[in-house]
Amino acid sequence: MASLAIPAARLVRSAKHIVPGQLLVTEYLFSVPKDYSNFASGEVQLFARAATKLETCTTIPEQHVPQRPWMVFLAGGPGFGNPEPQDAPLTRFVLKKGYQVLFLDYRGVGLSTPVTADTIPQQPAEQFEYLKHFRQDNNVRDLEAVRNYLTAGVTDPAKRKWSIFGQSFGGFVSLSYLSKHPEGLAEVWITGGLAPISRAPQEVYRATFKKVRERNVAYYKKFPEDVASVRRIAQYLHSHNGVQLPAGGKATARRLLTLGHMFGFHGGIDSVHAMVLRMGMDLDQYGFLTRPTLTQFETFLPLDSAPIYAILHEAIYCYKKGIASNWAAQSVGQELEDFRWLSTDQHGFDDSSFLKDSTPLMFSGEMIFPFMFDDYVELGKIKKAAEALARFDEWDSLYDEEQLARNTVPVYAASYMEDMYVEYGLARETTAKVNGIKTFETNTMYHNAIRAQSEDVLSQLFKLRDDTID
Repeated sequence: MASLAIPAARLVRSAKHIVPGQLLVTEYLFSVPKDYSNFASGEVQLFARAATKLETCTTIPEQHVPQRPWMVFLAGGPGFGNPEPQDAPLTRFVLKKGYQVLFLDYRGVGLSTPVTADTIPQQPAEQFEYLKHFRQDNNVRDLEAVRNYLTAGVTDPAKRKWSIFGQSFGGFVSLSYLSKHPEGLAEVWITGGLAPISRAPQEVYRATFKKVRERNVAYYKKFPEDVASVRRIAQYLHSHNGVQLPAGGKATARRLLTLGHMFGFHGGIDSVHAMVLRMGMDLDQYGFLTRPTLTQFETFLPLDSAPIYAILHEAIYCYKKGIASNWAAQSVGQELEDFRWLSTDQHGFDDSSFLKDSTPLMFSGEMIFPFMFDDYVELGKIKKAAEALARFDEWDSLYDEEQLARNTVPVYAASYMEDMYVEYGLARETTAKVNGIKTFETNTMYHNAIRAQSEDVLSQLFKLRDDTID
């Protein structure tokens, strides 16, 4: 199917300011069609910040800053906005390389018409129809619309192209962009985001659950005392049928075991231990969980403030028509002995057997489960729409393997052998399908290395660009 013609985004407003370190930051607000196949269906707004380097100025220049090539950062998720440019590790590195940087919040997240239970239609059927438009195929169309606006005055076709840098889910968006609109791209950079482009959700989770188990083993090896602590906290939460959280929702035993979402990050194991330690000390000293502890717990995985992450996470693996997610993580996990807590009673456990076992309780990883729409107060308001989205199988295709096989856009990727979120074996399958890709592979970094070890990652990626292979 031919790609849709993408109109230029409509600028709503913009503003400039200088931040310390000689950065000129421009804030943009654009409007784009909610549905690119039906412009009459309304618009959504996109928020972006651009950063460029000022060599000597200390005030905002009256004249236009000389045009440098664009590099657009595509964040992970989907569900979270971008940091301020001066706070992003990428910014100063790539500015030194001669780019200007654009941080564009995807539709529905950050400041781009954010999706919350209060900002979307209130009827489940209308919520479902609305939320269908917030996947990565439309993220790509949005990017093209913004590129068409920002380069409208550029006469050289080669200079109208821009570079994109996709971290995690941003890599998924990048591969969709390469598939659908390669004419807009000068080069592509990907870190921890070589999407499993032809694997259904169930296949993806069979691979990632194996890696999650490995990270559980590493966690309990580092903190063996947490075997008993986690079980004790789970027993407490289960015996109370969950504990009410300050902002609503419940701390349940099953929600406790989703904290393993952090295991794939640099420092993630330590952050989970810190939460377990705090909860255990509360029970030791008071026999209940204090408000500060519960406040930290409810924001550990902030799905109430980033609901689109939960609503559409599994849909990122529905790569063509005919594939529905059908709560794939739940169906795969409950078949695994180590994660049998997923198949127990409504409170998350069989109190007479499983919780009295002495084996370590295994945490889940980057997975969304139906019970989250009961345990999180904001997710509860969109539960019926989420169920409809899980059954939906009429998604647009996300990738074009024939286009990727004949790709001519330079692609530079970092792939992490110990990645818990984008499984390495599946990432290698994708590497083989993208013509001309150059890949840096390592077993010494985790998924968030672009933040935790940014200088090392970026240096390696630019070596891929600057070094030649005979």
